[in-house]
Amino acid sequence: MEPISLPEPGIPAGNSSSVAREKFHVLLGVTGSVAALKLPLLVAELLKIPGLEVKVVTTERAKHFYDAQEIPVTLYGDEEEWQLWKGRSDPVLHIELRRWADLMVVAPLDANTLAKVANGICDNLLTCVIRAWDLSKPLLFCPAMNTAMWEHPITARHVEQLKGFGYTEIPCVVKKLVCGDEGQ
Repeated sequence: MEPISLPEPGIPAGNSSSVAREKFHVLLGVTGSVAALKLPLLVAELLKIPGLEVKVVTTERAKHFYDAQEIPVTLYGDEEEWQLWKGRSDPVLHIELRRWADLMVVAPLDANTLAKVANGICDNLLTCVIRAWDLSKPLLFCPAMNTAMWEHPITARHVEQLKGFGYTEIPCVVKKLVCGDEGQ
């Protein structure tokens, strides 16, 4: 895997202008994998990086695994997408978020959302942001699922499809899973 070249904090992705911006914007997507338990820790660690601003887009199923009160940044879900837009001149949240972000990280990326993204399905706020993503900006994805799901042949196809879009995979780690299985 090639190293990821990120712009310096304060410099928008793809912008060689000498005009600096205060923050580097990271949009963090979280899906319904049990690994979403780590969302509060991930956000806390990201916020330790000087010059970084973080917003989170969550799927409804991911909400099962964390307490929103423990997330100290703006958290968006499907409800916000539909509350924001009332008429033709109103902003569309998934477009506003993709414009705002310099980098998107989807961690964890569950098998369901992996399949949706690989096949172009955009039926929630997160998948709409990904479908509208500016391909000149980096998108990192971190698959997280049970070993049996990970080893299914369709998963490898889906991962390759995302890589084919230009997205970067952050590989799974080997560990004992919450269900008791040993990850491969």
